[in-house]
Amino acid sequence: MTPWTQPVNTNSPRLWGSLRLVFSLVLCLVLGLGMATASHAMRIKEVASVEGVRSNQLTGFGLVVGLDGTGDQTTQMPYTTQGLANYLQQMGITLTATTLAQLQMKNVAAVLVTAQLPPFARPGQMLDVNVSSVGNAKSLKGGTLITSPLKGADGEIYALAQGNLIVAGAGAAAGGSKVTVNHLSAGRIPDGAQVERVVPTALQEGSTVNLSLRASDFQTARKVASAINSKFGPDVAQALDGRTVQVKAPMNPNDRISFLAEMEELPVQNSVAAAKVIINARTGSVVLNQAVSLGACAIAHGNLSISISSTPVISQPNALSTGGQTVVAEKANIEIKQDAGKLIQLPAAAQLADVVKALNSLGATPQDLLAILQAIKSAGALNAELEVI
Repeated sequence: MTPWTQPVNTNSPRLWGSLRLVFSLVLCLVLGLGMATASHAMRIKEVASVEGVRSNQLTGFGLVVGLDGTGDQTTQMPYTTQGLANYLQQMGITLTATTLAQLQMKNVAAVLVTAQLPPFARPGQMLDVNVSSVGNAKSLKGGTLITSPLKGADGEIYALAQGNLIVAGAGAAAGGSKVTVNHLSAGRIPDGAQVERVVPTALQEGSTVNLSLRASDFQTARKVASAINSKFGPDVAQALDGRTVQVKAPMNPNDRISFLAEMEELPVQNSVAAAKVIINARTGSVVLNQAVSLGACAIAHGNLSISISSTPVISQPNALSTGGQTVVAEKANIEIKQDAGKLIQLPAAAQLADVVKALNSLGATPQDLLAILQAIKSAGALNAELEVI
């Protein structure tokens, strides 16, 4: 009997080992395809946020005390003296004009204090604050921020800041030389502010909640509304425009929170972003997104350089001449050189990697790419929007 007609031994350990290997490979392939498909989906919380649920910026003026002679020079920074006088007056100490003029506050620095008030913050919650010098203080290292009220855009006080500064830096100076590591005129106070006032939100008001998309796109708004309707029923969500999706929510506060928590976890298939090329004319940076494509075109790019040099020429009178003077003149040499630019054909590129490869074949610098991309766009071969920042 030939090997092709021999019966298969189903009890062979080698056969079952091979079948297990094939089954494992197929399972990994199926799981990999499933993960690849799922990786293209994003949750609603990653593309949109609930309208009205936002943080607020707080700012205030304060004084840092306890510096080792590195504070403000009061002759040039009068608001430091005024700020300390106002603070002492609140403590029951009144200083005369003569006393204020004699103050030497090298250990005090005027600063601005900033913090971010998160949504749903409650009184007693602690916030991190940033402290930055507004005067000519040399360093804030080792200083302590005295109580400083932090106000919102409406002028109301929402938090009070106080604490010891953390300045990640060091500096030394001697004999006219100075060495500084990092930045010494700014610091941070972890948990340095305490919330005193609640910012009201309209989350529990009305029968609907609006979702605000992070980027204006009609396709994304339609997909978000469709995902919500598929989960909670028809007519629950509707896209009002390219950035806002209106959602009907339960009236009970606990049910509304549960509804929003479940809604934010719904997957939304990614939309193809608009093709865009960002050009920074100041730094020469060029950034392309994944949707950029390139049509077939031909490019010739050459450089024109102008060199101007000046050579001094001295003219002296003859040895037997009378009344002659030495004359110094300059001889200018101007040279214009234009490098030959050969015609390079760029193939059509539908993928970002192909576009990058085609642009790299030009051998152009980032500054040259600014002009080249604009010319390709004008010729109709660049399928993207140019944005100069």
